[in-house]
Amino acid sequence: MGNGVKEGQVGLKQNGVEPIVPTHVLSEGSPDKRKVINSLMSGALAGAVAKTAVAPLDRTKIIFQVSANRFSAKEAYRLIYRTYLNDGFLSLWRGNSATMVRVIPYAAIQFCAHEEYKQLLGSYYGFHGKTLTPLPRFVAGSLAGTTAAMLTYPLDLVRARMAVTPKEMYSNILHVFIRISREEGLKTLYRGFAPTILGVIPYAGLSFFTYESLKKLHADHSGRAQPYPLERLAFGACAGLIGQSASYPLDVVRRRMQTAGVMGHVYGSILPTMREIIREEGLIRGLYKGLSMNWVKGPIAVGISFTTFDLTQILLRKLQISTNIER
Repeated sequence: MGNGVKEGQVGLKQNGVEPIVPTHVLSEGSPDKRKVINSLMSGALAGAVAKTAVAPLDRTKIIFQVSANRFSAKEAYRLIYRTYLNDGFLSLWRGNSATMVRVIPYAAIQFCAHEEYKQLLGSYYGFHGKTLTPLPRFVAGSLAGTTAAMLTYPLDLVRARMAVTPKEMYSNILHVFIRISREEGLKTLYRGFAPTILGVIPYAGLSFFTYESLKKLHADHSGRAQPYPLERLAFGACAGLIGQSASYPLDVVRRRMQTAGVMGHVYGSILPTMREIIREEGLIRGLYKGLSMNWVKGPIAVGISFTTFDLTQILLRKLQISTNIER
């Protein structure tokens, strides 16, 4: 994220401050392939850590999104507590294995793609090694999120199915794929794809845009090229809050469409699904159901994700420097 790739480019300054890593060392030992691998590894770890941390809240949010039950903090707490009493503590993480199967490649692709899109847009607009202006910054985030969502979508559907069904229905991830393919058809694996893509454009675009913008403002006013970890968490939390709030109704729609086969509903496309939700549950209570929980879960997850990515990138570069020096 942020300056993960560009801080090590030769002879470049960002915001008037020299990069944190000695560029002459990196230029000798960090080819483009290694940068891509570093971004993939850092992104995978960032996604895994962030999603595991908020898995119980995420599962609870999905259950409310796909049901007609009214959401409240009290009801959410009761659901978590009942799940714990009936099925045990680890049941709060049911579906997290499917989440990991999806989120590790998703986050790896998204963060890596974001670095690559930043480089491409930076070269196109002439911002070599510098922070992009607002529009290219938003476009880079949107393209990164869209790329990752397109490549990993069936895994997201499987994760949603496992989150809302009893463990007796699906024994493991492979079982979900087999049953859906056999009983509902292969095209079901892409049900809800359209609202996912429409939602990820503002979500990823605003998230990356906000995080990058806050880091730039911080560097301009503090004179430090690198924020402290707690500052990164705060910037990521703001990014998650803005991004998820902007795209939340489409998140509800895609969850309804993904789980329609096991929840007794038939949903067609985006607009009919929205109309049905609004007619049965109301605009705010329907399309924004669980948003208050997302205001708790989302900023935590996104803050952890961005911070883990940045710090892992810095650690990997330092390890490469040590290896090069030893050689």
